[in-house]
Amino acid sequence: MRIKKAANRDLPPRMLRRVRTLKSGAQWVGYYYDGRDENGRRIEIPLGTDLDVAKMEWAKLDRKAVPKIVRLLGDVFNRYERDVIPGKMPRTQKDNLLSLKQLRAAFSDAPIDAITPQIIAQYRDKRSGKVRANREISLLSHIYNMAREWGITERENPAAGVRKNKERPRDFYASPEIWNAVYSCAVSELRDAMDLAYLTGQRPADVLSMRATDCVDGHLQVAQGKTSKKLRIQLETNGQTNELGRLVERLLKQRKERGARNPYLIITGEGRNVSASMLRLRFDDARKFATHNARDGKDELLAEEIRKFQFRDIRPKAASEIGDLTHASRLLGHTDKRITETVYRRIGESVKPTR
Repeated sequence: MRIKKAANRDLPPRMLRRVRTLKSGAQWVGYYYDGRDENGRRIEIPLGTDLDVAKMEWAKLDRKAVPKIVRLLGDVFNRYERDVIPGKMPRTQKDNLLSLKQLRAAFSDAPIDAITPQIIAQYRDKRSGKVRANREISLLSHIYNMAREWGITERENPAAGVRKNKERPRDFYASPEIWNAVYSCAVSELRDAMDLAYLTGQRPADVLSMRATDCVDGHLQVAQGKTSKKLRIQLETNGQTNELGRLVERLLKQRKERGARNPYLIITGEGRNVSASMLRLRFDDARKFATHNARDGKDELLAEEIRKFQFRDIRPKAASEIGDLTHASRLLGHTDKRITETVYRRIGESVKPTR
């Protein structure tokens, strides 16, 4: 009786695929050779659960050349998500998964060796989000590098030489007038977060994760979530408690008064820790009230500038208002001062006139 191949059309002749559902609910997939024993009776010879290995075993039994292994990018994406992404920082994981979703929609069904620089350039040009396209191409490039390490492909990385879209760094600067307008409308925990973000120059997520136990030996210890960079920010200057030190003292005292049961420095009036979503909502509310106040005062220009202000602009505000570039770069945790200068310094350098 001839075996029907309807479910195995992607396999070589006389190779079968068997799929079983285990008690755990997971699916088990195995491959078999449809052969004959010494008496001519039909038997299924196990070839293993790995398709590539199964094809090599099939070639030995069928006395044929090993078929060329065609790997789809979708399979490589799955392995990258399983083996590589979990080892990255949480924010990077989130960004990678977002990029991977777009890459899957475009490339999952394509053989890994079929992608050329021209195809990637076409993908770049069709993407409406130009900055997102750059992130996706960078991720695709790393995926190809990993695929080469895994032995899945021997071809050159097709994404390596593809030109990226030009990006313009955000150049918004929160002037004292804008800062004061929002700060005056902020609730107490938002003011605390704004002060701590400005005095430390750290990212919003790092500000919210600062704990009482991070204050050790006259320093506020910081472990940046994005880069794992470790800093010890001084709480004293020339033997005197500086402004950051006074803020930290107030926040520690505030924790006791509010009966905080969590370890964080930024807490609500009820002693609860402030999450990222809570911070965003509080900042949005303060900005909205500040915008209305500016419009009530007939200052449409100020109102428009206030609307552009985001909490993340506090970090570049701090970098811009530190006179010494080296100091600013070290406080922000940058290894290259050029990043601080080109991306985070948003006001011009103070210079003397000709005369």
